[in-house]
Amino acid sequence: MTEVITSESVATVSLKDDPDTLAHDLGTSFVEYGFAIVRDHGIPQDLIDRAYKKAEEFFALPEEVKRKYHVEGGGGARGYTPFGIETAKGHKHHDLKEFYHVGRDLPEGHRFRDHMADNIWPEEIESFEATFKELYAEFDKAGERLLRAVARFLNIEEEFLVDAIEDGNSVMRMLFYPPQTEPTGQHIRAGAHGDINAITLLLGAEEAGLQLLTKEGKWLDVKPKEGELAINIGDMLDRLTNGYLPSTQHRVINPTPDRASNARYSMPFFLHFRSDFEIKALPGCVPEGEEPKQPPITADEFLQQRLREIKLA
Repeated sequence: MTEVITSESVATVSLKDDPDTLAHDLGTSFVEYGFAIVRDHGIPQDLIDRAYKKAEEFFALPEEVKRKYHVEGGGGARGYTPFGIETAKGHKHHDLKEFYHVGRDLPEGHRFRDHMADNIWPEEIESFEATFKELYAEFDKAGERLLRAVARFLNIEEEFLVDAIEDGNSVMRMLFYPPQTEPTGQHIRAGAHGDINAITLLLGAEEAGLQLLTKEGKWLDVKPKEGELAINIGDMLDRLTNGYLPSTQHRVINPTPDRASNARYSMPFFLHFRSDFEIKALPGCVPEGEEPKQPPITADEFLQQRLREIKLA
């Protein structure tokens, strides 16, 4: 069995730090772990609290009501995905979760309308739409600030990564892991996986269970404080940096017996590059005399490939 360790080595950074300090500390933690913890991220706590309340109200609805918002054949891109569908790449057992997706709103005639469906809003929950539109916008702003710091760390123009995410196919997910009233036959709530996107901003990881796999093959608990964000590199940014910033395998394990009756809620924001952005290894990340590890691919082509692998498309 892979050893599990607890460490404070994953850096906690503040978005109020001076730009050079933020870039250094964030980038260094990303290089080593693919993860960092961020405080002072600017997302208002009262908005976070309201969003959790709305998520709890939705997941408490009867199953037949929630399924009204499930889009058959939609790849889980918008609306509700029931329990028992998403399966981590390479795993046989489905994850022990259900979720709801909110994406970017695009105007009629936008060039990416074919890649991004309209959002679906449950009519049963008052102000659900307004709350999650507001939260989506705040995640977007925090993500841009983080990518500016990443660009500074990589010694490239900050606007390069900002431009890469403009009108990107970013998705906000409300996750619900139901209480466990009897043994599940699984040690894992969400199987080990790497995220598809550029970076992920996660609220809710203060509830124990999130772990990352270190380069030494040990599982490391990721334990932000309440209100802090856990940030991780996704496969797209890994590919863009030729593996320099690694998309680390991570998982959510089952709670300890004394916490098994507690539901787990979390809200990851999967920040994506725009659909036509070519993910091509940055020259500064390819050692002299070597070829990039992966060929170029557009963000949308890569996304569709991965959605098929995790059984959402």
